[in-house]
Amino acid sequence: MVLFSLVATHADIDLETVAQLSTGASELATSALAGSPAVTGAIVLSTCNRFEIYGEAARPDDVEDARAALIGQLSGSTGLNEQLVARSFNTHTGADVTRHLFSVSSGLDSAVVGEREIAGQVRRALITAQHEGTASSGLVRLFQAASKTAKDVGAQTALGARGLSVVSVALDLATELSEVPDWSTKKVVVFGTGAYAGATMSLLRERGCTDVSVYSSSGRAAGFVSTRGGTALDGESLPAAVAAADVLIGCSGADTRVEAAELALVRADSQQPLIAIDLALTHDFDPAIGGLEGVELLTLESVRLAAPQEQAESLAQASTIVAGAASTFEQEREARSVDSAIVALRRHTMNVLDAEMEKVRARHGCTAAAEEVEFALRRMVKQLLHVPTVRARELASNGQQEDYVAALEALYGITVEQPSAPAAVAECPVDHQTLGGARETA
Repeated sequence: MVLFSLVATHADIDLETVAQLSTGASELATSALAGSPAVTGAIVLSTCNRFEIYGEAARPDDVEDARAALIGQLSGSTGLNEQLVARSFNTHTGADVTRHLFSVSSGLDSAVVGEREIAGQVRRALITAQHEGTASSGLVRLFQAASKTAKDVGAQTALGARGLSVVSVALDLATELSEVPDWSTKKVVVFGTGAYAGATMSLLRERGCTDVSVYSSSGRAAGFVSTRGGTALDGESLPAAVAAADVLIGCSGADTRVEAAELALVRADSQQPLIAIDLALTHDFDPAIGGLEGVELLTLESVRLAAPQEQAESLAQASTIVAGAASTFEQEREARSVDSAIVALRRHTMNVLDAEMEKVRARHGCTAAAEEVEFALRRMVKQLLHVPTVRARELASNGQQEDYVAALEALYGITVEQPSAPAAVAECPVDHQTLGGARETA
């Protein structure tokens, strides 16, 4: 089995394209598995600044067909040109897949280096894939190992010790821009009830903010604030809350958004400055609101540019842990890849032994002499199989397992059948909504 990944992130393409790709995330893995025999497993990792597809194929020759199938499915579900979709992704295979995911899960590839939110998103992507029946055994092991590596980085280094995240950096920026930096005096309206909205509520409480209202176009605000605090808004109470707000925070990513003209009308009589923080990948706020008088707009790009770099020593230490974990995982995976060959050789050898013992019993019966012959033969077979078994794992650790399989077929006529595998999908933790009452999807 061969692991591969298609990676589209903020480092290579604009966030708008990432957002467009992510709209096809929900059914991608399921439809790809149903539509292409080349794809035996798939997990989709979709966050505020990345869209990544992790897949498994039966053979190296199937990877290109699997990639084409996934790109075709995405093009169809998003309406984007197939060539644009293909250009948006970097393709990784083999050990590169492992190194990249381990780095991502550990926060080394994030806009805010060392942030811990991504580790939870990686776990949720695996859980979603397992729930939908698309996570192959190889991908399950990969994602579980990535999560363990992220825990090791968090426990053994100071990386991310300050609790930095996309939300915390955005709030830091808002503090710097405010005439009055004290959050206990601010009125805040949060759009959304998803993962980022939950993280935002927690961080606002830590900063002393108590006047927080939450709007959900799908009507989930009441349930959300019942466990997190705050005031639930509906379509009627929203305009007045926005008019009085000091800060708007968009965490939903709905199909519609707060337009500049709409905001200007609602706040026509408001004199205090407004900071709008747009954390939604598909934009909760019209970018033009940044041009309104008295309004400062912060976006994910603002966060990326403002994110502080972690200490070089911690970053180097974390990178060493990730590299070691990836190397170990690859060695173990290569060793496991010859398990089927070892089983096939043992089965072949034992079948020959059993056939010969049948002849012995037919001639001499179940006598003590026959039992001694069988005991001696089984000891001999065990000793004969020891070296081929050890050599199988040695060759696999060096990436030469195919040579071993070819030797078995050439010498013994043994055909090694690889076990079949399932598949997987991902999730985006961002909700989708705006002032006007859009459908919330997160």
